[in-house]
Amino acid sequence: MPKSRLRKKDKQYIPDSVAQGSSVPTESPKWLAPVMVGAFIAGLIWIVIFYVTATKYPIPNIGAWNMVLGFGFIALGFSLATQWR
Repeated sequence: MPKSRLRKKDKQYIPDSVAQGSSVPTESPKWLAPVMVGAFIAGLIWIVIFYVTATKYPIPNIGAWNMVLGFGFIALGFSLATQWR
């Protein structure tokens, strides 16, 4: 039995920007790591002070909102951590 003819496939066009790949990401700014670690530590200290002082400090008269502020510092640290290369 004769073999069937094979079709020649045209090469697919790939744009140069895709074929080259993306450029290497630049380094993080020098201030990013210290601010990130500082935000983590500030949030942790804020929450510890809140518990140790029986919910009276770091800012009196706002009560449990001190917890929100402490976790806000920690969330800031995590958002900066996503930008670190």
